[in-house]
Amino acid sequence: MELQLSTPALLFSAITLLMLAFTNRFLAIANLIRGLHKNFLKDPNSEIIVKQIENLRLRLKLIKTMQLFGVFSFLMCVVCMYLLFQGFTAAANWVFVASMLSLLVSLVISLFEIQFSTKALNLELSGMEDIFKKRKKN
Repeated sequence: MELQLSTPALLFSAITLLMLAFTNRFLAIANLIRGLHKNFLKDPNSEIIVKQIENLRLRLKLIKTMQLFGVFSFLMCVVCMYLLFQGFTAAANWVFVASMLSLLVSLVISLFEIQFSTKALNLELSGMEDIFKKRKKN
């Protein structure tokens, strides 16, 4: 199969949408951290808040890495298109493979971040359940 100039160009919209989703995740976590900071100032000894801080720190690292691989994939698509335009088909094929692998890594890391996001929500739920159980006993 011969790689055409339009093939890496098709990834532009997909990568752009992924980067938008990753940025939205980052912004949502930033808002969570700001809210958590206010709660931490009210109750710095809360075990749930400490667990949430650890979870959010890990999620921030994952999102940063997702974005890094997404941007690298985007850059490799641009380089691939340039190489195709110049007639360096063999090099363009390898650069396109690198772009696809980078995109794959970004998506796999995204799966892990979703798992940690779910864990954070479960921490919130367990905190609310604890409060509910204490009220119910009284």
